[in-house]
Amino acid sequence: MELIHKYNAALYDALKKENSDEVVKLCQDGEKYPDGPLHILTIHGDTVLHMAAYTVQSYLVTELLDLLANRSSYNLTVQNAVGNTILHEAAAFDELLPAAKKMLEMNSFLLLMTNKSEETALFRAAKFGQYQMFTFLDKESLETRAEINAEDFNQFYQKKDNSTILHAAVISGQFEVALKIAKRFEYLVCEKDENGMTALQHLARHSWAFQVRKAGYLKGFIYKCTGVSEDRSIVPESEDPRGWRVPLWEEMKEEMQTYVSAKELAKFLVMKDTESWTDTKPLEGIIVNTEPKKRNPEIPLLMATKAGCEDIVEEILKLYPQAVEHIDDKGRTILHIAIMYRQLEIFEKVEKMAILFKKLIQKTDYEGNSILHMVGKKTEFKNEQRKKTTKKVKNSDPNKGEDNKKDHTLKETNQNLVVQLQDDLLLFERVKRHCSELFYNNVNSKGQTAEQVFVLKTEDLHTEAKEWLKRTSENSSLVAVLIATVAFAAAYTVPGGSDDKTGVPILLNNPLFIIFTVTDVLSLTCTFTSLVIFLSILTSTFRLRDFKHSLPQKLMLGFTFLLLSVAMMMLSFAATVALMIRNKERWTKIALYTVAFLPVTIFVLSYMPLYLPSLKTFKYIIEIIKPYFPHYTGSIKSENETKFWKFIGKSKTKFRSFTIKSRSKFWRFFGKSKAEVPHPDSLV
Repeated sequence: MELIHKYNAALYDALKKENSDEVVKLCQDGEKYPDGPLHILTIHGDTVLHMAAYTVQSYLVTELLDLLANRSSYNLTVQNAVGNTILHEAAAFDELLPAAKKMLEMNSFLLLMTNKSEETALFRAAKFGQYQMFTFLDKESLETRAEINAEDFNQFYQKKDNSTILHAAVISGQFEVALKIAKRFEYLVCEKDENGMTALQHLARHSWAFQVRKAGYLKGFIYKCTGVSEDRSIVPESEDPRGWRVPLWEEMKEEMQTYVSAKELAKFLVMKDTESWTDTKPLEGIIVNTEPKKRNPEIPLLMATKAGCEDIVEEILKLYPQAVEHIDDKGRTILHIAIMYRQLEIFEKVEKMAILFKKLIQKTDYEGNSILHMVGKKTEFKNEQRKKTTKKVKNSDPNKGEDNKKDHTLKETNQNLVVQLQDDLLLFERVKRHCSELFYNNVNSKGQTAEQVFVLKTEDLHTEAKEWLKRTSENSSLVAVLIATVAFAAAYTVPGGSDDKTGVPILLNNPLFIIFTVTDVLSLTCTFTSLVIFLSILTSTFRLRDFKHSLPQKLMLGFTFLLLSVAMMMLSFAATVALMIRNKERWTKIALYTVAFLPVTIFVLSYMPLYLPSLKTFKYIIEIIKPYFPHYTGSIKSENETKFWKFIGKSKTKFRSFTIKSRSKFWRFFGKSKAEVPHPDSLV
């Protein structure tokens, strides 16, 4: 037994190191390995051929098959612990296509064999997105159609649980292969698996595939620069590992390619799947109904709304606009779901459908909840996260992914708690504007109004936001005090020193010294201002309504002045360093001042995640002060505009004439002739 383990270790080590010659040499040793390439190496029943397939070396697998061909008898149908034959393993890699051809030449029965998951090799090729292998195995299966019965032939494309190769490709995220399968086998589009779900319904759950659309301006620009067209995916590049490549760039290119494939697949499936989106029941206005006994899978439109797949929602509403009135098994409309899962982009799309929107806002679910109740019933979509792996991974076992289902995790957010609570409050106010007094005061089956549900559901968030705001204000106040201390001390540490007799700074008349003085004073002023703002936050009552505008505005202003104080301090340091270089001071001092930039920069970068989400508060400040300023309203002159011109004592015509004369005098003052003076309209 000890010798067997030793022999296995030598062979396993050679496979691990991808030493093909050594593997072939060891398998030729009949005394140590009587079964040769079919020798079982692992506790999972994997033979040498199984393990060779994991290395994705077609040459090695072919050589091992040649060794078997020279034997008088062999059994290629041997299966490992999960029931995979060597053809099952080869089907997971396009690179092993020559080896797969040789396997079928040696034993064509491999094509019909299924593993413990009832998957044929053809099924595995579709599951792992290996289209070349899939095309070859599909062609071979068609040739065997005359030799086998219809039931055995059907297993190539559909398992006993009714799931098809199209389901497998979509679930595993192989959208490009899924699109080709859907176009080739259109009858599979409407097929439902054991859960009653079509391929379109499974696609609607993959929100990760459509995240490119939600990228910010910078990331969206980078996606467009990857060279992948949204009209049609780019021609695949050769898999040449040589040359320089940026991993992040390649990852973003793959994400864009996935998005384009998923978008095209969605268009095709929506057009061909004419059944799954109709599986719904009518719903009456404000009447509280009983929930249906049988729970059916949700229609693709509502599933896509949950996941935030805007592309699928757009395609469905474009072809079947009447689908907007469909409901789920709990009687919730698309508006209920969009608000509940915070898919506001989809909510806005339906909002633009004015007539239908007015009708849908009157609907309640089976528990009597209106769309305003849904604001308080916030739910995060359990996203189907795709594991980030490369297309071709050597030394990896495809079987490991079979038992590990997709990770279901809550959608994370980078917003702070105050912004989250503010968004909920603003959404409640926004939806409330659309609802009449009847629906605002409407109670659900539990006797709760929408406001009561909202207050109850946001109680924990309110408490957490209050504690977070207190901690943040306290810590920021401490930072502000430290910055104020440094700025105050810097005011008395004059660069270049002072005159011993008069005490006047030696570099007083130097422009850089003026910059140092001004920036230091501004830093001190901004620091004290931010300190006062943070103290006002700490002394507030933290009422729920205060989180709508008051507290977020104060937090934003506090961060703004704090970051300005840091920026002014950086400019002050820069001016000091410039003065040192100008006066030829020691380079050691210059190095010290230069190093001082590092912690300041890190401080700014660390505060950016807190500061950037609060910038939206500027919008609300502008909306508050906007009514106090005159604005152009078109051809009809407003009364306020007339009063404004009367207030300054001039008409529009006189004011324009006065402006033209003033500009002419301005140019003549600088020695311009009348002909050289530009026309006022050209300056606009």
